[in-house]
Amino acid sequence: MVTENSDDGNMDERWMTEALSEAKTAMEKNEIPIGAILVDANGTVLGRGHNQRVGSTDPTAHAEIVALRSSGLHVKNYRLPGTTLYVTVEPCLMCFGALLEARVETVVFGIREPRWGVTGSLYDLQNDPRFPHRIRVREGVLSHACLDLLQSFFQSRRPTGSER
Repeated sequence: MVTENSDDGNMDERWMTEALSEAKTAMEKNEIPIGAILVDANGTVLGRGHNQRVGSTDPTAHAEIVALRSSGLHVKNYRLPGTTLYVTVEPCLMCFGALLEARVETVVFGIREPRWGVTGSLYDLQNDPRFPHRIRVREGVLSHACLDLLQSFFQSRRPTGSER
């Protein structure tokens, strides 16, 4: 099993805090608040991203994809080996495919996504032996903060009792 517990503690929390900051930026733009940060083995941020699907009218503008695109431009390569992606919500199928293509080494996420997540929720792709590349996964980092942000976003969009 490739999934790991989050025992890298302080570094995981540091970078997840950065991903949460990106998620808050998405929320300010009325986008679903998901944020991502891609970091290399030396602790250098290569790219950042937050959901931008609505504003860009681009269905592929998920936080992870935006972070991968900016990282590729930063290092001038589509391969990003030895990197770790911190994302507030478990990646979907499209994003996980892009992470595989980029050869990202590790994904650390805050909360599971039962309807779309592919690292243990809906599917368990990081353990699929048919892929030529394996991605290590750690989950549950700052999960309460990630969940609170997502829940507050959706609660703010629901009509109150008087509006029903």
